[in-house]
Amino acid sequence: MTAHRALSQGLVLCILALFLIAAVQAGDNSEAGDLREFRIGMKIADLPVAGYRDFVCIAAPAQKLADWAGYGACPADAKGWREIGFRYDPGANPQPRYNDPRPGTRVAGHPVALSLLMAEGEVVGIRIKTDPAAPLYLHKKAFLLADQVMARYGEEGWTCVKAAPGGDAEPLGGVFIKEHCEKSTPARHLIVDRALYRHPGADVGDFVNSSEILIEGVATKP
Repeated sequence: MTAHRALSQGLVLCILALFLIAAVQAGDNSEAGDLREFRIGMKIADLPVAGYRDFVCIAAPAQKLADWAGYGACPADAKGWREIGFRYDPGANPQPRYNDPRPGTRVAGHPVALSLLMAEGEVVGIRIKTDPAAPLYLHKKAFLLADQVMARYGEEGWTCVKAAPGGDAEPLGGVFIKEHCEKSTPARHLIVDRALYRHPGADVGDFVNSSEILIEGVATKP
């Protein structure tokens, strides 16, 4: 067995072990709070005034905002929604987690980029994307966030489309994940994309591993 293949298989075994741990620990499926104190349908006046920073328009990153109320300066998408990126304020969350001394924005232990989608002064969507620049020991777990979210909202009722290896995407140590899933509940429409694969010829440490989650109010479902 080559060193390249041994490293790949070792990485995959580690990821699968972490998946089993996450599956056991996942549980809460309440929709009272979709992310911390954020929930679909919140009015802009009810959004937290402290604990968050670095507000920016996702569609125009050069456009910095002072607070949530500036969302109107962001370009609207085809639905008329305006997306605001933000980070947790490390001053409000001073304790490092998972033995990582650097403050950061995390969901369920995963470094992420967060954004709220706003329309007419109301939260209509919440987007969560794993950070591809996270340290390797965290980046290799990124696809697990999708599983944790799907477990939180109930493992039944998801409609998923799985892609097959091909083109510039091939299995990583025998494992290939490229999947798009959707689910509607009485109060939410959920879209989850997750991926775990490598590009042909890429270095063993260079691989795609990601989760992206979009939480919408059920009335906003296309």
